[in-house]
Amino acid sequence: MNKLKQVILHACIWVAILLFFMYLASDGKIVHPTIVIFVYFGIINVTVFYINYLFILPTFLNQKRYVWCGLAMLLLIIISAFIKCGLAYYFYDIVIKRDGAKRIIDFWDYYSGAAFVSAFFITISTVLKFILDWFLNEKVKSRLENEKLLAELAFLKSQINPHFLFNSLNNIYSLAYQKAEKTPEAILKLSEIMRYMLYESNVDKVALSDEIRYLENYIELQKLRFKDNIHIKFEIIGDPSGLKITPLILISFVENAFKHGIATDIDVPISITLNLSHGKLFFQVVNKKSEMNKDMTGGIGLSNVKRRLDLLYKGQYNLNIDDKNDIYRCELNLDL
Repeated sequence: MNKLKQVILHACIWVAILLFFMYLASDGKIVHPTIVIFVYFGIINVTVFYINYLFILPTFLNQKRYVWCGLAMLLLIIISAFIKCGLAYYFYDIVIKRDGAKRIIDFWDYYSGAAFVSAFFITISTVLKFILDWFLNEKVKSRLENEKLLAELAFLKSQINPHFLFNSLNNIYSLAYQKAEKTPEAILKLSEIMRYMLYESNVDKVALSDEIRYLENYIELQKLRFKDNIHIKFEIIGDPSGLKITPLILISFVENAFKHGIATDIDVPISITLNLSHGKLFFQVVNKKSEMNKDMTGGIGLSNVKRRLDLLYKGQYNLNIDDKNDIYRCELNLDL
């Protein structure tokens, strides 16, 4: 809301409040005495409200100069009460001399009442300032947290590409070192995979069918690496049509199985199962652990995907990792 709209809104609210109390005090008949009491004195009270709200509080309270803030408020109460008394004696017959000549208000009685009303308006403006500042701080805090999460997600996603590329290039290097005939095919397959990672996955959600195709391409690349000496079972149960998923969220589990598992054991093949039912995804990867494929520099794949799951699917997923004996099992239950 811009400044002009704020001024108009505040003015309308104060006018409505003054008219409402004038109407109640005069039994529906707005006469000169009512105008004097509510309009003139109302303007003073509203001025007191905004002097405190716009000048005293931002100047002293925001800088934690609490003593000076209290003194400024006290000075404002004293000055405004004297102004009210001067105005009251100017309209002596209306304000001071009540009920004809029967009752005349004592100066100090009137002054204390006027000071109390000024203190009341200062209190209201102070409470309003605290409430609005709290909501503003919460809004800013929420925006900063969202920006931080987006930045972290962007950083996590940026790690995936070099991590995947590093491992894939190692695999292709192995093929080239062996002078395998399928090296060009592996490079072409890697190119297709990288195209998906760089261009097609730059959205919040992708079609699950596209993500599955990406997994299949990755598995085909691994088959080229192992030639015919690879044993893997990839099973898809259910229809992925119409379902969407955060891109590159499943690849780390599959990549981990090839990197740290045994893909050449016919008795214990790498098993990948994707089961879809009623908008829920169950993804399981099981592999036999290899003592030869330890990553001496440590990996970022699984820690990366765990953090992305926390950020994007908080309360919507369950991840179980069984790292016992010689079998490694990952199970992800995800609400799509």
